Amino acid sequence: MSTFIYLASQSPRRRQLLEQLGVRHELLLPDEDEDSEALEEVKPGEAPAAYVRRVTGLKLDAALARLRRRQLPPAPVLCSDTTVALGRAIYGKPADAKEAARMLRELAGRTHRVLTAVAVQSGRKRVEALSDSRVSFAALSPARIRAYVDSGEPMGKAGAYAVQGRAAAHIMRISGSYTGIMGLPLHETATLLEAVGIRP
Repeated sequence: MSTFIYLASQSPRRRQLLEQLGVRHELLLPDEDEDSEALEEVKPGEAPAAYVRRVTGLKLDAALARLRRRQLPPAPVLCSDTTVALGRAIYGKPADAKEAARMLRELAGRTHRVLTAVAVQSGRKRVEALSDSRVSFAALSPARIRAYVDSGEPMGKAGAYAVQGRAAAHIMRISGSYTGIMGLPLHETATLLEAVGIRP
């Protein structure tokens, strides 16, 4: 029985959330020659839930290959991916400040979904879950959007915002999992870890 898991994520928020659960973990990050961004490309016409599940599965496959390649001790591997969706439109991480501002303009004054898929594999057993939450933004003036983009916080975040950061000032309502919106839904994650013998 393993006493720790591998977390295949570069997100400091996911590490923080796993620590909140009290789960011992080691990072299993991509090698320099791995193109992890390429795994996040959206297929034409792909629905947001199908997209985030597929990307999480690809990330987990890559992490398991990394584990074998490095000949590390066996332990469960956890992967997660988050996307923001407005209708069927998928909002990933903005490429630059201009794209971040466009995303925020489109999300302002509306309700969108935040989908986070989680997958854990231990040996040959793979378990998966999907968290689906809704976030309602207040209307945002161009000056507010500009100030938020200038803070740098939107970069590297799906939908160009962080619920646990300055964006919270503009969020009127949340329905669903706050930790799922952050990037790792703790209820679903704890359930998956228990299914592979790790008790948070």
